Amino acid sequence: MNIKKNKTIVKKLREQTEWYILNAEKYKLGRLTSKVAHILKNKHKIEYLPYQEGNSQIIIINSKKIQTTGKKNKQKTYKKHSGRPGGLKTEIFEKLQDRLPNRIIEHALRGMLPKNNLGRRLFKKVKIYPDENHPHQSQNPVEINID
Repeated sequence: MNIKKNKTIVKKLREQTEWYILNAEKYKLGRLTSKVAHILKNKHKIEYLPYQEGNSQIIIINSKKIQTTGKKNKQKTYKKHSGRPGGLKTEIFEKLQDRLPNRIIEHALRGMLPKNNLGRRLFKKVKIYPDENHPHQSQNPVEINID
């Protein structure tokens, strides 16, 4: 009797890192972050495996000019806690956008990535800048348009 066993074939990813650039000024917060999470998880490639990280790096510029729908800029709150009694701090979207504009995109993106080691590694592949200046010109990033 000749019994065949099923074998999973795992392809190695290409060694070359692909750099993408997104201008946050053009998009809404949720659309932008969901597209970034999609690319980071490598779902846009045919070699997608849920447990394997891709070789994409993403640069997000103009995070200070990110848009939201409805009245979120006046109503959405961000909370952080120091760990001590009475240590809860809340801040609305508008004030956080003035003070730390990158934190808004980071918070939204972290919620869309897996909550494990893979998600933490993927999050490190995103570079966010509040204006158009970024130090990654030498990587020749490809501009992405979200449809």
